[in-house]
Amino acid sequence: MRRTLLAALLPLPVLAFGADEAVDEPWNMHGQATYIWQRKSPFDAAYSGPNSLGPQAEKTYSFSGTLFFGLRLAQGTELYFDPEVVQSVPMSGLTGLGGMINSEQQKSSGPNPTFYRARLFLRQTWNLDGETTRLESEANQLATSVSARRVVVTAGNYAITDIFDNNAYAHDARTQFLNWSLLTHGAFDYAADTRGYTWGAAIEYYDNDWVYRYGRYLVPQESNGQALDSRIMHHYGEQAEIEHAHEIGGQPGKLRVLVFHNRMVSGSFRDALAAAAADGGTPAVADVRKEQDKYGLGVAGEQNLTSDIGVFFRASWNDGKTETYSFTEVERSITAGVSITGQRWGRADDVLGVAAIRNGLSKAHQDYLAAGGTGVFIGDGRLNYRPEQIVEAYYNLRVSKSTTVALDVQKIFNPAYNADRGPVLVLGARLHTQF
Repeated sequence: MRRTLLAALLPLPVLAFGADEAVDEPWNMHGQATYIWQRKSPFDAAYSGPNSLGPQAEKTYSFSGTLFFGLRLAQGTELYFDPEVVQSVPMSGLTGLGGMINSEQQKSSGPNPTFYRARLFLRQTWNLDGETTRLESEANQLATSVSARRVVVTAGNYAITDIFDNNAYAHDARTQFLNWSLLTHGAFDYAADTRGYTWGAAIEYYDNDWVYRYGRYLVPQESNGQALDSRIMHHYGEQAEIEHAHEIGGQPGKLRVLVFHNRMVSGSFRDALAAAAADGGTPAVADVRKEQDKYGLGVAGEQNLTSDIGVFFRASWNDGKTETYSFTEVERSITAGVSITGQRWGRADDVLGVAAIRNGLSKAHQDYLAAGGTGVFIGDGRLNYRPEQIVEAYYNLRVSKSTTVALDVQKIFNPAYNADRGPVLVLGARLHTQF
């Protein structure tokens, strides 16, 4: 029997302690390590500003190592704990792009190893009725059986993208595409600290082919900060998602619609422009921060065309009135791609992925940058606006049961939405192992 593409993208077989195919797994331990190296070629730039991608050749790397511990406390009740270490040197101080080139590079990492707790959360599952499905042992998943109709509550410290917008082909820089715009919806300014994690809770209702999700989480105390604001009734990020699984021509697929709302203390682009016009000088969102709301929407789909070829797309938008608070400086985004396993050329465990990205900004954000304003990641001092366009391709080569090596290439047009700079070519390599 031929493997489906979806199966090929699931985690590799792992070492699980205490696992039994017939009973719920009492506990397990898994781990991963990922090293990514990238090089940017020199490119033309008419000018550079305080947050520009440097036009010179640059090299960069990132390393992450994670242990995943799971413990069953009672029937349907699971506890997970993930200690993690990261180390990286980003290009140009992690500035100069909307679609950053490596989703493993965190805003707070540096050249020295940093150890921290990535996740600590409880998951409670209430099985209702319907057909039973077996969930296999993997990272942050104890082997168990679940019913087609069930309620799941996940509460604690984890990443919002652990639950929301879980695309099979573009969701994990450790095994798939590297660009930030392919990690999730580009315009999804989801609540997170500088490492990508937060505290909160989500409830999910599974009803056969449908899944309904809602979650509320802590936002940083300030834009793109590490410390989180504990006043979750006053400042928060909330999102809701509807997912539907289907088959077309006997091949599996899914559609998702996500909406989000953030309430936080942030700066408005129009307020910053008005203040600069009144007082003179350069507009700065940091000078006009107050309680603000941000709204956004994302639509996504994934579909197997054959057992070895799958396609995906995402389209997302946010209102673009206020500064980016937790993710990256993208306010309109369309992405699409294809993922192909290597069974046609006798390498069934290899994967080839190709994707295209088109990112954009709101008119208010364009005017702010054109006046010399800067954000956390972008700001060339002036702006000849064009949508940022990126093409990425990678090839994952399976070298052993637990290890893959990948080559990656990204071509970036109009970096940071500026037609006066670029294009930029980035070559990369990745080594990933897990158990």
